[in-house]
Amino acid sequence: MKNIVFIMDIDIGGEGRYASERRLPYQYSIKSWKNWCDKNNVTLFLMNDLVADNNEMGICWQRYYLFDIFENNKIDYDKILIVDADTIVHPDCPNFFNELSEKYYGVNVDGCYEWVNRSINSYHNHLFSDMDKIKPWDYINGGFQIVNKNHKEFFKKVTDFYWDNVNELIYAQETFKVGTDQTVINFLLKKYEIEVDKLPVCYNLQDMFKKNLLHFPNYSWWEDNLKNLYSSGWVYHFNAIPDHESKRNSLYWMERVYKELYND
Repeated sequence: MKNIVFIMDIDIGGEGRYASERRLPYQYSIKSWKNWCDKNNVTLFLMNDLVADNNEMGICWQRYYLFDIFENNKIDYDKILIVDADTIVHPDCPNFFNELSEKYYGVNVDGCYEWVNRSINSYHNHLFSDMDKIKPWDYINGGFQIVNKNHKEFFKKVTDFYWDNVNELIYAQETFKVGTDQTVINFLLKKYEIEVDKLPVCYNLQDMFKKNLLHFPNYSWWEDNLKNLYSSGWVYHFNAIPDHESKRNSLYWMERVYKELYND
C-alpha cells in the first residue's frame, strides 16, 4: 500500500473558485506535488469528476467521498493527504507521512482570527447550538488534512450530515460568507470525538501576505525576493492574497514560486 496525496482538479467552467481561468495556477500546485510524490514514493491522485451536481453540493464538500472513490477505483492506500490546489510544496519538504500514527491530522488556522471567530459563531448559532463552540486555537484549516481507513465512517457521517442539512448549509454559505466545509468539519470532528493531532504550520503556511512573506511594490520595504518565504515553511498556501495594482495575485505567486523552486 502507498500513501496518497489527494487533490481536486475539476473544471466546471463558468465563474467561481473552480472556473477555468481561476484554475490556471492550480496546475503549478499539481506539478509541485507530482514532483514531491515521485521523490517520496507517494501516489498522486487527482479528482477530475464531480460526484454530485455542483449546484447541489459544492466541490469542496465532494472530497469527503474520497474513500468511496478509492473503493470504486480499486485503489488501496495507507494514509491520505487531502490538500488544496492553491498550495505549492517545497521540493525539499520532508516526507511527513513517516512521522504519523493512525490519528487524524491537521494544521491550525494561522491567519485571520476575526474571520475564524465570525465563522465559528455563525455556524454555531445556525447549526451547532446544541454543543460548545470550537476554540480558535483548536480550529484546523481544511486545506491540509491527513486521514486513513479509520476515518471512513467519519467521512460517511460528514456526507450524510451534508445531505441531511443541505438547505441550511447552502443558506449559511450564501448568507454568512465565512466558508463552506471547513468550519463544519471542525464542529463535526468535535461532535464525533475524533482525535486530531496537529502538525506544525510549516506544512500549511497560510496567509502569507499578512506574514510579510510576499513582496508587493510600493508596499513592502525589503528586497523583492522570497528567501524569507522559503525559510519559513515547506508547504505554501496561497490564500487571502488581496488585490494589488501590481497584479501579484495567486496566479503570479504560484507560478513564480513553482518556477523558482523547480527551476522550470
